[in-house]
Amino acid sequence: MLIFVLTLGAFILSMEGKTSTVAAEPIYQGNEDSKSMALTCNVFWGEEYIGRMLEILEEKDVKVTFYIGGTWAEKFPGLIKKIKEKGHEIGSHGYSHPHPDQLSVDGNKNDIARAEKIIQGITGEKPKLYAPPYGERGATVLQAAGDMGYRTVLWSIDTVDWQLPDPGVIEERVIGKAHNGGIVLMHPTAPTIKALPRIIDTLKERGYQIITVGEMLKNP
Repeated sequence: MLIFVLTLGAFILSMEGKTSTVAAEPIYQGNEDSKSMALTCNVFWGEEYIGRMLEILEEKDVKVTFYIGGTWAEKFPGLIKKIKEKGHEIGSHGYSHPHPDQLSVDGNKNDIARAEKIIQGITGEKPKLYAPPYGERGATVLQAAGDMGYRTVLWSIDTVDWQLPDPGVIEERVIGKAHNGGIVLMHPTAPTIKALPRIIDTLKERGYQIITVGEMLKNP
């Protein structure tokens, strides 16, 4: 896929210490030829549901990608440590949840850097993936993330669970749109917790392997 090739190429240049003058395109999904899907969870609130979510994921033997907000991380470092201890992937959701498209390149870099410092201080690892707030993907935020060595990741299936729909609606939004390389966007909400077991069971029944975004991007 062209989108993925451009993004991975920009990431490789960054990792080699070279400066890219072209903002890398965001990743929306993985390999269309791979029977796999990635579940992701943006976390800036909903801490009361994280514990149960982790229990479900452990019961189902599934690892997912959590994108953590910096201000949330400052308040709940223990939960982040627990997420890491359970083997889940931790990416960045920025520090203060601004509208990235309203910030300059430097403004976005400052927000990403603040989150990076906090998350790395808690986990001991620098995040490699970045989920921009509100899914905004303008040139300034893409340039900032790329220059800082991040791969910007969006989604191909949105649960819209922040609107707190019935769990059955969330299930159908995922199961009804399931596809190879699909990246699912979730948040820690009560209906999401109720929908999660059936989502996982049904995807597995249909032959999908549920992996992290990082694992997905190793197989372009």
